Amino acid sequence: MMFDDTTSRAAFDAAAPGRTFTLVVGGHTGVPGETLRLDETRPPRLLVGKGPACELRLEDPLVSRRHASIELGPHSLRLTDLESTNGTFVNGVRVVEALLRGGEVVTFGTTKVRVEVESGGTPLLDGPDRFGRLLGVSPEMRRLHGIFQRLAASDVPIIIEGETGTGKELLAESIHEESARAGRPFVVLDCTTVSASLLESELFGHERGAFTGAVAARKGVFEQADGGTLFIDEIGDLDVALQSKLLRAIERAEIRRVGGTGWVHVRVRVVAATRRDLDRAIQEGRFRDDLFFRLAVGRVEIPPLRRRRGDIPFLARCFWSALGGEPPGLPPEIEARLEEYSWPGNVRELYNAIARQIAVGEMGLGNGVPGESRSTAPVVPLGSDFLEGTLAQDLPFPVARDRLVDEFERRYVERILAKHGGNVARAAAASGIARRYFQIIRARSR
Repeated sequence: MMFDDTTSRAAFDAAAPGRTFTLVVGGHTGVPGETLRLDETRPPRLLVGKGPACELRLEDPLVSRRHASIELGPHSLRLTDLESTNGTFVNGVRVVEALLRGGEVVTFGTTKVRVEVESGGTPLLDGPDRFGRLLGVSPEMRRLHGIFQRLAASDVPIIIEGETGTGKELLAESIHEESARAGRPFVVLDCTTVSASLLESELFGHERGAFTGAVAARKGVFEQADGGTLFIDEIGDLDVALQSKLLRAIERAEIRRVGGTGWVHVRVRVVAATRRDLDRAIQEGRFRDDLFFRLAVGRVEIPPLRRRRGDIPFLARCFWSALGGEPPGLPPEIEARLEEYSWPGNVRELYNAIARQIAVGEMGLGNGVPGESRSTAPVVPLGSDFLEGTLAQDLPFPVARDRLVDEFERRYVERILAKHGGNVARAAAASGIARRYFQIIRARSR
């Protein structure tokens, strides 16, 4: 996590007991220099390199801009070389990936880093199993819940990184709901769903006549989110030309509508998310480093599901219960198959697999994977009318299956909304899915 002032940093650096690693940095002469302490209060993954985004920044001409990553585990550090030019060495042996338990000397370029460990202490892995509606019992997620809570209690900008389907939007919603802005608007802008020509208007609004089709003045997402939180999804896809205007809006807390002449003051907390490698995008000139540093006051990464295996059965059981699966719960043979799969689509794919299992009795996890075979578990009927009507059309299997799942999702959303009086926020909290998911399903069914 990176900070732009000492006050913000102090708010996140509270000491805590637990297993602690220390990286002692020296030059090629081996003279001890900077030290970096890694414990349960820090985000679990840090970058090593000479780029400005790296937490362990090395001024070494033989070190790549984004050289390696170090991930804190319960009993060791996982070191991964990130396709560096000159390689990463542990005790003189070049490695692609290695587990460090203390006592090793790691070489990046000509820089040597000694790994030390403090014995004793118990890792802080007995924390809550969720933060807001973001669930996780694995060590990787329990370690993050406290960081998320501290971020929610602050008002700093945040950037959330992670693969598609890991729950970035759900985390953003949970941070908003746990913050002092909870009663104010939570507004979403997905940069991948708006054409480049309209993004500026979406961000800052426009005046009447500003362009063809602008028949009336319109507020942008900054004004809509005034006093609350603006979530900019997939910010890595934002056009470079707009990035400077976004930076100004964040720094000055003011915007100007397209076609307007005056400035409008806005009080907005910005939370951004991306599936892209922003460090590489900065290096390639596709993302402004000043915008990155302004957003990355709080920088967190949600690990993919394949790196948090302990969450798979827990999440599957939660989804089974929330989606109305038959008691007594998720059948053991299905749970076993779920744990064998690699989950390239992450938590979203797991949720959809459970929904399919309940709706049509199979998960459809891809080609040749254990979960693909049809299960004998009880199927919750969608209603003989729709089911028989779909089957009577003799559609290809994937098409028929998707129609049944779409209908299941539509009926589930209607049911959960009705149960909570049409309140999307309460329905989302009860179901464990993002509020925008309700809007997408409802729009799809119209």
